[in-house]
Amino acid sequence: MSELGQDERDNLANREFAFPRQRKEPIEDADHVRAAIARFNQVKGVTDDERDAAWKRIKAAAEKFGVEVSETSWREIGRN
Repeated sequence: MSELGQDERDNLANREFAFPRQRKEPIEDADHVRAAIARFNQVKGVTDDERDAAWKRIKAAAEKFGVEVSETSWREIGRN
């Protein structure tokens, strides 16, 4: 995965995060979209409404960067 330095992370617009209010889980490229999905359930202190909105942002970023997402909802993450 591409590493983001603190300066680069600080310069990202809020819209480039799955959780913009918390500035958690950047989604500015395919690697970070995959990481955001993998760590989605580890984000603490967010409501289900914020998770719903974050999932929509992740799905849009995944489509933009050609990342395949098999889950239709964030509630499916980690289920086999």
